[in-house]
Amino acid sequence: MEIVDLLGPQGVIGQLKVTSKKQALQELAARAAKLTGINERTIFDTLLEREKLGTTGVGHGIAIPHGKLAGLTQLRGVFARVDNPIDFDSIDEMPVDLIFVLLAPDTAGADHLKALARVSRLFRDRAMCEKLRGTTDPDALYALLSSKTNGGH
Repeated sequence: MEIVDLLGPQGVIGQLKVTSKKQALQELAARAAKLTGINERTIFDTLLEREKLGTTGVGHGIAIPHGKLAGLTQLRGVFARVDNPIDFDSIDEMPVDLIFVLLAPDTAGADHLKALARVSRLFRDRAMCEKLRGTTDPDALYALLSSKTNGGH
């Protein structure tokens, strides 16, 4: 499983202008709704429910909100680079500026966990994170996220 299997060019937001975690999740749910055809509110509620279990702000300015949705046929991702880092209740209390939303079919099982592990590995690469923070161009961000050095095709 690679990032390009989860994320298409239209799933990348180069300058997400939000001031809160809730607003970020709303904007990302709206983009995910356009990509999946699933109701925006359903996606937002799913992401919010997951946050109530514990933050998906994994530290170092990174958040990986995720959830399972009925009606979704394949794993889908949405990536955003936040203009001004926001409080995401992260485990290290650092503001977040890189967010990767991962949505899985409610029947995904282990594939959901594999995809989550793949996204986590991507963001453990400090050099990659710096490159992602270095541009606001969605095409450049997509190229970085899907690059061969990142396990892309």
